[in-house]
Amino acid sequence: MGNTPPIFAQAADKALSYVAFEKVAGNSLAVVVPKDSAIQNIQQLKGKRIAVQKGSSAHELLAKTLEKAGLEWSEIQAIWLPPADARAAFDKKAIDAWAIWDPFLGAAEFDSKVKVLIESSDFPQTYSFYIGNPEFIQKHPDSPGKFIQALNASDQWILKNQAVALDIYQKSTGLKPEVAKIAFERRLKPSPVQPLTTEVIKAQQNIADLFQQVQLIPKTISVQKHIWSPAATH
Repeated sequence: MGNTPPIFAQAADKALSYVAFEKVAGNSLAVVVPKDSAIQNIQQLKGKRIAVQKGSSAHELLAKTLEKAGLEWSEIQAIWLPPADARAAFDKKAIDAWAIWDPFLGAAEFDSKVKVLIESSDFPQTYSFYIGNPEFIQKHPDSPGKFIQALNASDQWILKNQAVALDIYQKSTGLKPEVAKIAFERRLKPSPVQPLTTEVIKAQQNIADLFQQVQLIPKTISVQKHIWSPAATH
């Protein structure tokens, strides 16, 4: 999952363990506006209707964008919509901007209907996470390590079989071949999966602290307390 869902889950006292992380390609998330929009910079988002999936990685991107622009959440109109509904609203110009990720971003770009206002590469490295059930991990302590090993074996296979991998990705998602190609080619290659490092934990904690500061979550949470460690299973 993206970096934001586990933070909301922690804030809701859900049991989870961060098992591993993967780097996110810098141009796979963006805040976009219609191609003919008069909005030219992020400061001009003030007072605008911005669609975003609540609790998603795009939610975090929008939070960082507002912070960078010197805007408060109260100074925009956040429209909480899942990607399909947001795309429909975007096409009808019922919203002014959209915070979104691939492959939905790639689809909108392919249709030549968007102008990228800011993307995740304009900020420090972001991450996606693999989350485990603590109770399951306790009963099966070797499972996270095996899971990570299998993911990295798959990653190596993708590197050696990119045409086949792209075909599998396109067919499994049902995306247009051209859109699947955009999202697939943005994927980091290689894209290793590994247990969380101090740097990654700190980055995730910074997001949690920002969310608490702007009252997107009701309390302070500790990411460190929910980290699975390979050493803990031996």
